[in-house]
Amino acid sequence: MAGKRRGGRARTPDAVTAQVAGGAAVLVPDRERPQAWALVVEGAPQSHVDLAEPDHLGFSYQRRLGHVIDLVAPPGMPLRVLHLGGGALTLARYTAFTRPRSTQQVIEVDSALVDLVRAHLPWDRGWRIKVREGDARAGLAKIPDSWADLVIADVFGGARTPAHLTSAEFLTDVRRVLRAGGDYAANLTDGGALAFLRGQVATVRAAFGEVCVAADPAVLRGRRFGNAVLWAADHDLPVADLTRRVATDPHPGRVEHGQSLTDFVAGAAVVTDATAAPSPPPPPGAFG
Repeated sequence: MAGKRRGGRARTPDAVTAQVAGGAAVLVPDRERPQAWALVVEGAPQSHVDLAEPDHLGFSYQRRLGHVIDLVAPPGMPLRVLHLGGGALTLARYTAFTRPRSTQQVIEVDSALVDLVRAHLPWDRGWRIKVREGDARAGLAKIPDSWADLVIADVFGGARTPAHLTSAEFLTDVRRVLRAGGDYAANLTDGGALAFLRGQVATVRAAFGEVCVAADPAVLRGRRFGNAVLWAADHDLPVADLTRRVATDPHPGRVEHGQSLTDFVAGAAVVTDATAAPSPPPPPGAFG
């Protein structure tokens, strides 16, 4: 998809548009990185991929999930990773590139989106990435017990996390799929009073022994709608290392853990299938 040359300079390639199950999708070329593209669905940025440098993570939430991938095991150690939600497979590419011989499964409900990504943002055929089309929770139910070292949930429908991927029952199946000592990470969005995020933290804390949250300080103060990354496990988390990495990102963030996270939850109830609701819609102009 490289642009043609005119007068010795590479022309920026044209955007690619398609209709997918989630709505109007656009692959937007990055004018600063010749082989990089952003995936935007219904006006909401979903993924950023640099085909030349798979270890470049352009979006802040992807960088924070990248930090999790870096810190869950010694550098270069292969992992078994289950991705709930595929997008442009940014994190699967990152894992394959930074942890060769990793085995990964991606569950993505939008088959038209998968076709778009396959056609225009192909990945290395030598990478052990298998993409399964279907609902994330239904696909999770088909994964063998103790298969994954890491489960990453990054699922959005219409810029909202579906309700059935927010409950204690959902996390019970996540725990089933994780090996002993495995890790869970999730990308969520919220703003304002942060009732959704507080409920998700309470739910994840009920399922795992250790939890931390990384996000933009303005998001954690309810001043801006945005992403928050949850990391959970039954072992001590490398909170100090994560905090240093997040604080030195191009868009610095903050990590909440321990008592500060308890204070943040402020008595929020655990979410069940009976009480689950999707994440709130982004306000007008949130991604403008």
